Amino acid sequence: MTVPPLLAAIDLGASSARVVVGRLEPGRLVVDEVARVPNVPIRLPDGLHWDLLGIYSGMLDGLARLSREHGRPPTSIGIDGWAVDYGLLDSGGRLLGPPYHYRDSRTAGKVEHAERLLGPETLYDVTGIQVMAINTVFQLLAERETAAYAAASRLLLLPDLVAFLLTGEARLERTNAATTQLVDVRTGQFARDIVDRLGLRADLFAPFVEPGQHVGTVLPEVAAHAGIPGRPDVVAVASHDTASAVLAVPAATDDFAYVVSGTWSLVGLELESPRTDGASRAANFSNEVGLDGTVRFLKNVMGHWMLQECERAWRRAGHARATAVLVDAARACTPFACVVDTSDERFVSPGDMPDLVRRACAELGEPLPEDDAALVRCIFDSIALAIGRALDEGARLAGRQVETVHVVGGGAASALVPELVAATTGRDVVAGPVEASAIGNLLVQLRAARAVSSRAEMRELVRRSFVTTRMRPDPVLRRAALGAARRIGRPLGG
Repeated sequence: MTVPPLLAAIDLGASSARVVVGRLEPGRLVVDEVARVPNVPIRLPDGLHWDLLGIYSGMLDGLARLSREHGRPPTSIGIDGWAVDYGLLDSGGRLLGPPYHYRDSRTAGKVEHAERLLGPETLYDVTGIQVMAINTVFQLLAERETAAYAAASRLLLLPDLVAFLLTGEARLERTNAATTQLVDVRTGQFARDIVDRLGLRADLFAPFVEPGQHVGTVLPEVAAHAGIPGRPDVVAVASHDTASAVLAVPAATDDFAYVVSGTWSLVGLELESPRTDGASRAANFSNEVGLDGTVRFLKNVMGHWMLQECERAWRRAGHARATAVLVDAARACTPFACVVDTSDERFVSPGDMPDLVRRACAELGEPLPEDDAALVRCIFDSIALAIGRALDEGARLAGRQVETVHVVGGGAASALVPELVAATTGRDVVAGPVEASAIGNLLVQLRAARAVSSRAEMRELVRRSFVTTRMRPDPVLRRAALGAARRIGRPLGG
């Protein structure tokens, strides 16, 4: 009897990093979490950073544990993670400091600086990427005068950086590189004119690697130190975690919309070509490159970050409560009793989120949340309103009739998020799978091994392998959502 190969997905999330093992059994993909480590940013004198080495160490431990538990190492390893953040390497391959966190304040004013150099429309017209201060291009504008930038030989986005630490091979995976806002959305190559006009270094960027291509094998010294038998292959996947998550959407047709629900909410459609017209630019929709040249036409709106910041504030105050308990209590609160506009810039950076939410409610004339449960309810309702607006706008801009919205990622684990998305979009919602990014990671590895071929076949495998839940919009909840949206001057369609 042939033993199915083991595939390992390293899935880097903004709140935790995971090692997930997958194997293809007759008719289905079996997935299990092997290890999970918290991802806690570090505040240093020069700003907010990621603890990359702590994450990397935890991922090595997870790969070793996977090998012990299964009696053999994984055949291949794929790495996905969040976009825009990067590490700098010197000519000897040494890391020049811990990577900055995208929420660090060093990019303040850099969007305006870039627009003065390029004009207000050029960046979007060329790259098709939503203008956000967190984008790599603005981080590099903040980095230009540093000693690390001057000494750097290579820039690698975080999934590529982990692949480099494993293999010694420096490559930029294309779907993630496109999110830097430095890649021409039509040619797929770095936009040299933009790089030059912004005074950035074109020599920093490593050669591209495509999803499914071989990056390298785990270095013998890395494998020996970590306790990983053999030297598994490292395969490039769709390394932007959203690109991987969208591959795991269990849609049977192409006319679906999706919400990848996690620290951020990524709301969009899968298209065959980019849309960079004036209306899309004004709406600040992104055209992110996906597998097989597809485009994720999406908007990045608020996700669970606000709740995560509330939890940190409550822990500091000494009255932390389990997230699941808070969400259950919030679900019992009156829906849409008070809401805020989650696009408000005050919610983007670390801070006392409970106080910020209450201040925003007061300014909008909304009732103040009475307790922690009501505040959590306010956050979830407000995020759902932003999702509903983004989906209405995206469908209109793309000229799509959307009947079904797929909610994947962490937000699909609770009934609250999908039922709210159904209410604010007025559409049927299919919730699941939860570990969509890791599943999409594994699907590309399976395609590299010629076990699956097309995206349609990948999604059919997801439908056979994972339980999902379908729900219809609740009319009462829908009316409450429409009323709340009108109250704060951000109406929904319908």
